[in-house]
Amino acid sequence: MVKKNACIFISGTGTNLKSIIRNSRDYNFPINVNLVISNKRNATGICFAKKFSIPHLILDVNKKKFEIIARKELHKRKINLICLAGFMSILSKNFIRNFNGQIINIHPSLLPKYKGLNTFKRVLDAKEKITGCTVHFVDEKLDNGRAILKKRVWVKKNDNAKKLKQKVQTEEYKAYSEAIRKVYNFS
Repeated sequence: MVKKNACIFISGTGTNLKSIIRNSRDYNFPINVNLVISNKRNATGICFAKKFSIPHLILDVNKKKFEIIARKELHKRKINLICLAGFMSILSKNFIRNFNGQIINIHPSLLPKYKGLNTFKRVLDAKEKITGCTVHFVDEKLDNGRAILKKRVWVKKNDNAKKLKQKVQTEEYKAYSEAIRKVYNFS
């Protein structure tokens, strides 16, 4: 099997990155993580790229420079899939068009509900009984692209934003890799 080349964009702790890297080590997983790019100098998730000897870039620059440098690196490394995993920046429409259908994201809600930030507080304020996460293709609108996969969790009466985040993240670690398999029709 010929694996696809993937790049993971992060801004923080890289817990989804870690899960994707571990799954990518499986012979039957459809991607190799060939590059990790962070837009934050203090993103602790870069430690996973280092630990697994994956090339990485820290591009703590303005959005325009970030996208120019990232685009060059992605083309140079023949990247087939970009995974946004805790990447807390909105990519330009031009960048998204350049990689049409090759960018996926994970969002901590059952889209189309609760797009954007402060998801867990908003779920709790609305007294939702079920929430979860969605892996979706990225299009030009925020948290809008076609869903690939959703995972659900029950919201309990004693949940606070921190507990709910932990429950949803546990599902995220499974969902992202399942979605990547689904994108490439691997079971």
